[in-house]
Amino acid sequence: MKLSGAQLETFRRDGLLILPGLFSADEVAAIRAALAPLFEEDCDANIREKTGAVARTVMGLHQRSELFSRLVRHPRLVEPARQIAGRDLYIQQVKVNVKAAFEGDVWQWHYDFATHHRDDGVPAPQALNLHILLDDVSHYNGPLYFIPGSHRHEPLPTFHDVTSTSYPLWVVDRETVTGLIAEGGITPAIGPPGTVLIFGDLMVHGSPGNMSPWDRAIFSLILNPVANAQTAFARPEYKHHTDFTPVVALPDDCLLAPHAAHV
Repeated sequence: MKLSGAQLETFRRDGLLILPGLFSADEVAAIRAALAPLFEEDCDANIREKTGAVARTVMGLHQRSELFSRLVRHPRLVEPARQIAGRDLYIQQVKVNVKAAFEGDVWQWHYDFATHHRDDGVPAPQALNLHILLDDVSHYNGPLYFIPGSHRHEPLPTFHDVTSTSYPLWVVDRETVTGLIAEGGITPAIGPPGTVLIFGDLMVHGSPGNMSPWDRAIFSLILNPVANAQTAFARPEYKHHTDFTPVVALPDDCLLAPHAAHV
């Protein structure tokens, strides 16, 4: 799959692409089926909400599941990423972020490069985030909020928030966010299961808590140029993977027809 010229221009202008219907209902069902047993595992890569009751983020999935090992090499993710970020990309992070019904907590306003640079020593904001909505995401069940155009700023000041939620995060302060929203507004990333989101390392985003009775799960793959690989290794492997081998795209039917040629 290739992005059109118009889509690439939208990405350059807004810093975000929302691509409805990129994955079929059957493909999303296969992803969800593979995810279910991983939720039950008791391991450090499964991070719970502050209450301890439900999962917040489930990480390192391609190292724990054969289906996710194929998903991170899916051409509908890898090929657009190559158009934007270059051909030699490694798998930096693989996770599903969850907003459980009634329980899912906020993700504060942040941009990913702050963490990648400060915690992992990634030199430049070249990594790309590729998301797949696994549930019907509406205004009510904790959608991601993006600030269009925020990616065009130099890396913004951040502070390390280690108390608000169960996941430490480098976040952007309220005054800065207010100014960014005055310039670019807020775009909620809503859509049916199978919708894909693509955004870069400087895009400021966050999400509210989920007060609704509907779950919200989003698969996230971060690909980073090999030449821009991490230089610090303080975080565990499941938070930033250390295999810098360039990812190779599989055939387009790799999720539903995983014959030997696909693995």
